[in-house]
Amino acid sequence: MSSSRKLRSTQWFGAASKDGFIHRSWMKNQGHPPESFDGRPVIGICNTWSELTPCNGHFRALAEHIKRGVYDAGGLPLEFPVMSTGEALVKPTAMLFRNLMSMDVEETIRANPVDGVVFMTGCDKTAVGPLMGAASCNLPMIVVPGGPMLNGKFRGCDIGSGTSVWQFSEEVRAGSMTLEEFMAAEEGMSRSAGHCNTMGTASTMACMAEALGLTLPGAAAIPAVDARRNLAARLAGRRIVEMVHEDLTPKVILTRAAFENAVRALGAIGGSTNAVVHLLAIAGRIETPLTLEDFDSWGREVPTLLNLQPAGQFLMEEFYYAGGLPGVLRRLLEARRLNPAAVTVNGATLAANSAAAPIHNDEVIRPWHQPLVHEGGIAVLHGNLAPRGAILKPAAATPALLQHRGRVIAFESIEDYKQRIDDPALDVDESCVLVLKNCGPVAYPGMAEVGNMGLPRKLLERGVRDMVRISDARMSGTAYGTVVLHTAPEAAAGGPLALVQTGDVIELDVAHRRLHLEVSDEELARRRQHWQPVLAEQRGYARLYVDHVLQADRGVDFDFLVGCRGAEVIRESH
Repeated sequence: MSSSRKLRSTQWFGAASKDGFIHRSWMKNQGHPPESFDGRPVIGICNTWSELTPCNGHFRALAEHIKRGVYDAGGLPLEFPVMSTGEALVKPTAMLFRNLMSMDVEETIRANPVDGVVFMTGCDKTAVGPLMGAASCNLPMIVVPGGPMLNGKFRGCDIGSGTSVWQFSEEVRAGSMTLEEFMAAEEGMSRSAGHCNTMGTASTMACMAEALGLTLPGAAAIPAVDARRNLAARLAGRRIVEMVHEDLTPKVILTRAAFENAVRALGAIGGSTNAVVHLLAIAGRIETPLTLEDFDSWGREVPTLLNLQPAGQFLMEEFYYAGGLPGVLRRLLEARRLNPAAVTVNGATLAANSAAAPIHNDEVIRPWHQPLVHEGGIAVLHGNLAPRGAILKPAAATPALLQHRGRVIAFESIEDYKQRIDDPALDVDESCVLVLKNCGPVAYPGMAEVGNMGLPRKLLERGVRDMVRISDARMSGTAYGTVVLHTAPEAAAGGPLALVQTGDVIELDVAHRRLHLEVSDEELARRRQHWQPVLAEQRGYARLYVDHVLQADRGVDFDFLVGCRGAEVIRESH
């Protein structure tokens, strides 16, 4: 396939001039023959490989398969590195650097002679930051997810990434599992290349990329070590060359219909709550209207169909063998919950791609009338405690706690929580509501995954395994519990959460989407007069972050990055 349209890369390589000489001659030191610069599509391969990001540790080999596909289709592949953040290692939280990663990607694309880009995504923020940067540039793009690792194993049973860690850790604190047993489980948790094998944020965002139409059909769930992952990468390399000729850009794909499908898929798979801030950020970059309320209205009528940890039983291996995301999308299509207008990277609609998708295991991908949870999705809560919203994942919660009224135990910071939670003198019982403040975007900084607070040891020892917990933080997509997250505005920004005190009473009513602090307006006003934000002095990038980050209801992006700037560069470098 060819195009009469002059490609962007010819602005670098097509000129018979001093500048053209410079651009071509230095590239030739890598062995590229002259015909490499004859106007064929130049494809950037954005590789988030890093040995500090173990989920993406296999990406160097995977990139070679993408390159073969680009060559197959007549393009010139040029691989480039970008910042990579791994959830397992980065402190204080990888979320602090998501926006920085997006800036790296955006500016690298814009500054260089690429006509289209393949994004290699894996661990949580590496599956989001690059998409945000790409949306800001609006060049043809396709996503190649790195794939989940194989099922973890411990004593003959499957164990899931993250989910089993939270479970085992609480059992150790409860005294029902020894520390030696806990350490023994470590060896079998992560036993192959790939990202988390539960429906954590990495798996969720791979599914979101597919539901948005940014991957080839079925790409999200293929295990990292399955040979079909390599084939999918090669096919994506071929397809991006065609997309450049077709000028099939994110503006065409990332429409409101695409986000509607993604939000409904999020509910059907029981996906991570982190998808909310990530999808809001991507939509903001591509200038597609999307609000917190859309998550509630689109997702409320969707049951959770996927029986996968942390909400269910199985892991990503079984999901792929059962049919992967196309199977879930087929269920949505048959229930008329898929918008037929959304186009994908292969040129067909998401509905057309999913209409005949095979489903091999109804226990994993449940029928519509036999769901894992009847009301899935993300519940968006409002009330005097969350004027701009807070969220909860019903599929991961205890049903009996979805309507609850309890006495508050308030923690002013994560340090305060860690110091007091296991104090035998803490006046707490299972009916209490744990409230954690100052863990949002500005305060932490970066909105860490600490919202799924571990329960008090003395309650764990009595067999309690869930309580209502409320914070302005996030939680890992692999976690579970009746956890209210992303409370906006956050405490450090003057949100009502800052005014909550131990002994107050909070009512949670998920059915009516209500989160209410039973304190009078007059008392709250009195408390506000005495309130002062407690923020650590920041320098460098952290200072930039604190000064410009938006709140959770707007996707936690930087205020100056919202919108699509395009990829045009007018001035030459010499």
